[in-house]
Amino acid sequence: MTFTDKEIQKLTEDLSLRFFERPFLHRAYVNKRLRTTGGRYLLQSHNIEVNEKYIEAYGEEEFIGILKHELCHYHLHIEGRGYRHGDRDFKALLKRTGSPRHCRSLPELTKKARLRIVIRYNCQACGIRYERRRRINTKKYVCGSCRGRLKEINE
Repeated sequence: MTFTDKEIQKLTEDLSLRFFERPFLHRAYVNKRLRTTGGRYLLQSHNIEVNEKYIEAYGEEEFIGILKHELCHYHLHIEGRGYRHGDRDFKALLKRTGSPRHCRSLPELTKKARLRIVIRYNCQACGIRYERRRRINTKKYVCGSCRGRLKEINE
């Protein structure tokens, strides 16, 4: 299921009137470059960008939740009230409109996190083992306990 930019705009305007009783006067559209977030509210332009991958992965209900969340940012920012995630006004408006605090993570992202490679290093002097997610330069970095040389272990 995919939405066109016109459909997203219409849906956002309808949600704004229904849940916030105020019009949405800016643009809502798909941004294909978004990767890790369901949507975002842009402070300078007041536009809302959404990630089409969330529509495909979780359907219309999750997508509507994302739009309502971004509309909370939008309306509070326009009114000059606390629009950030930690602000009391923002949390209260989320609760009042039934908007989610966070969107679920994409299935492809959770798979990547599980399959992430662990690289192991061993200190040649004291034998302490280190596990890292990123490769380190063993000529530059040494053991934190004894300052001995590190060697990568290939298992």
